[in-house]
Amino acid sequence: MANLISAEQLTVVHGSRTLLDGVSLGVSDGDRIGVVGRNGDGKSTLLRLLAKSQEADGGRVTHTGGLRMGMLSQTDTLAPGATVREAVLGDQPAHAWASQSRIRDVVAGLLGDLEASDVGGLEAVVSTLSGGQRRRVALAALLADDHDLVVLDEPTNHLDVEGVAWLAEHLRTRWPLGSGALLVVTHDRWFLDAVCERVWEVHDGVVDPYEGGYAAYVLTRAERSRVAAVTEERRQNLLRKELAWLRRGAPARTSKPRFRIDAANALIEDVPPLRDTVELAKMATTRLGKDVVDLEDVTLAFRGKTLLDKVTWRLGPGDRIGIVGVNGAGKSSLLRLVNDTLEPDSGRVKRGSTVVVATLTQEVLELDEVGELRALEAVDKVASHVRLGDRDVPAGQLLERLGFTAQRAWTRVDDLSGGERRRLQLLRLLMAEPNVLLLDEPTNDLDTDTLAAVEDLLDGWPGTLVVVSHDRYLLERITDRQVALLGDGAVRDLPNGVEEYLQRRAVLKAAGQARPAPQTQGAAVTVVDGAAVRAARKEMGRIERQLQKLDQREVELHAQMVEKATDVAAVTTLDAELRSLSAEREHLEESWLEASELVE
Repeated sequence: MANLISAEQLTVVHGSRTLLDGVSLGVSDGDRIGVVGRNGDGKSTLLRLLAKSQEADGGRVTHTGGLRMGMLSQTDTLAPGATVREAVLGDQPAHAWASQSRIRDVVAGLLGDLEASDVGGLEAVVSTLSGGQRRRVALAALLADDHDLVVLDEPTNHLDVEGVAWLAEHLRTRWPLGSGALLVVTHDRWFLDAVCERVWEVHDGVVDPYEGGYAAYVLTRAERSRVAAVTEERRQNLLRKELAWLRRGAPARTSKPRFRIDAANALIEDVPPLRDTVELAKMATTRLGKDVVDLEDVTLAFRGKTLLDKVTWRLGPGDRIGIVGVNGAGKSSLLRLVNDTLEPDSGRVKRGSTVVVATLTQEVLELDEVGELRALEAVDKVASHVRLGDRDVPAGQLLERLGFTAQRAWTRVDDLSGGERRRLQLLRLLMAEPNVLLLDEPTNDLDTDTLAAVEDLLDGWPGTLVVVSHDRYLLERITDRQVALLGDGAVRDLPNGVEEYLQRRAVLKAAGQARPAPQTQGAAVTVVDGAAVRAARKEMGRIERQLQKLDQREVELHAQMVEKATDVAAVTTLDAELRSLSAEREHLEESWLEASELVE
């Protein structure tokens, strides 16, 4: 296979920290490489170095002659005044691009259809799009072009389950076997398994290669860790023997212990189940009683569009349910019905007398009130320990389990990264010991190792869990069953999980019913009571105040980026916060629109 990129002795230093220390590697034709590692360990930096959009402090990067490379970074580079047509298709006439199957597939797969209806149409101006829509347009613009090497930095951000599945299939079939190359940074573990044949782990200044997708990477890493532990144990035994010999004089005759390296599958043969579901259900019943939350004959509509139509849906003690669905089908509204922040138009929501609900929202604004505290103090303010399974776990130990070193545990909350704030947000919720936990897109800003730690933590949590997420791996890992909102007003069980959801969506698309029906002229408008309208107005006011704060912070960040333009580490940190603000803004704007629909 032809070599496309060669990197020799790459070194990158940020302040006193070495991100990459003499790293040498290469990308060849036919490679499908996923890049993983902890947040801040240098994944995006490595991509920029290989793309020659950033200079290394040492070493060099060489591209083969005539290399056609396209890169999707996490920074929005679209021209604000351009239309979607101009951004994605350039100046190609309609008959030119529509005759190319690859371009038709990209436009329909990422933008809704050949008219780009999911982003407001081909003539929509980029500056009017939301952050998620701009991300889709940028990805479509990249994939519509012809490249030998495609470099993607978190491409699944803002894609739903169906979008991620489409992207995986597109990348699998984009090039003939053995040609073209893919280099992708992603925290989506299902996506890694679906498209990647090799994994690079970036950590502690080095890049370790692994053969296979995410599952093979986990097995191989576990085996390497076990062998390293055995080697260290042997070294310690030798040291102890040496010390005993020095004390006793002549060494005693001892037989050397025998060590056997088992195959990768042996690593998981004797591993117990992820969760003791019977024991957790018993503890959940003790904490919750038999009744948790029941939706009985519930109907909910916004301006004539029915989200839920006479739905009866019951949550029991210890249930662990994942929710998938098309945008606008009512996933967030369903969570709001459960946590009592939204009332149905008809029917009733019955909650058990002992139910205590906690919701992990997509924003982390609630941490602003503890911004001056250290991370450990912010957790201790809620509780000093929590009951997980059959034992009490102190706050400090939980912080450690979620990746906070001793130093980071004593870092001010305001100084934490986006991923650290997300972990702290979840931990504070758990410390309050709710018995019903609702997670709305919990994987935002979390790397694969942190996601594994969060999943491990939730394995021992004895309560009812409801998760809305586009992360297929997470849904199948921490929930026991999934349900779908397909836009027809029903909540449908998925006995075969997310795969069944994708199959049902394909059938609906073929029948021309893929999206929730738009409001038609003359449609009946649901009458909303005065209390709901007042609550919606109050919610709109709260969101508007939060948006003003985001505007102010965004201005401050831009000013700081100008001031520190020569400090790569500072600019990278500020850019990460800027992207986090953009994601928060998008979610707030969607929430404002939902509330405004009740008021109008």
